Amino acid sequence: MALKTFRPLTPTSRFKALPSFEEITKSKPEKSLVVTRKKTGGRNNNGRITCRHVGGGNKQRHRIVDFKRKKRGIVAEVVAIEYDPLRSSRLALLSYSDGEKAYILAPVGLVVGAKVSSGPDAEPSVGNALPLAKIPLGAAIHCVELVPGRGGQMARSAGQQVILSNRESGYALLKLPSGEIRKVHEDCYATMGQVGNVEHMNVSSGKAGRSRWRGVRPTVRGMVMNPVDHPMGGGQGKSKGGGGRQHPVSPWGQLAKGFKTRRKHKGSDKFIVERRKISK
Repeated sequence: MALKTFRPLTPTSRFKALPSFEEITKSKPEKSLVVTRKKTGGRNNNGRITCRHVGGGNKQRHRIVDFKRKKRGIVAEVVAIEYDPLRSSRLALLSYSDGEKAYILAPVGLVVGAKVSSGPDAEPSVGNALPLAKIPLGAAIHCVELVPGRGGQMARSAGQQVILSNRESGYALLKLPSGEIRKVHEDCYATMGQVGNVEHMNVSSGKAGRSRWRGVRPTVRGMVMNPVDHPMGGGQGKSKGGGGRQHPVSPWGQLAKGFKTRRKHKGSDKFIVERRKISK
């Protein structure tokens, strides 16, 4: 995927870099695989705001993606590459030989007309889903299950990939995009290849209005609020924490930098072989 850049005729176009959508082959989604998506405006069932800076935006329809790759041993043809407004990656529309259709995440190199399948006997080629026990070492994979049969949960964003580095005593050792090395049961399924739309991280909106189209409302810094509104508010003009030097915190006082939010004793700790690399 390439990015479109624009001549700097306006302040908006000066730094704007948008996706070219040249890989998209179908403009409208498959009707049988679409459900309506109700907007919440960041409110819960009591009407209280539980997620700030959410509201407005264009209507979006939810595409049902087959993360489990349920139809094992049946060859499917890729009939279209589509856009999904709710995720950074593209979707590939599959048509099985029995007439059923399904969406999967579109990896790099998967084109219209390609044949894909899932199951322990599938070839380790791009777009095929196999158990980790059948995937060659050193292969790039995505949409990895954490529990057999639950469906792909890891490495689903644009450009993400996991490297299968080793296998030992019924578990596969995976190197995640964060640098963490984690054990996953070798019966878990994963899809071959790297998630497509690799250039997504370089997209630059160019203007605030494009964020509003996506349902993102403006954010105000805590430092410019009053003390009644934020722990970092107050002070005459620009003040570091309202009279006393304080560390940056959330509106409810939780530290924003350096505070570990992961529970100290978590059930999945035993599967983490090496923690993620933290750059300093």
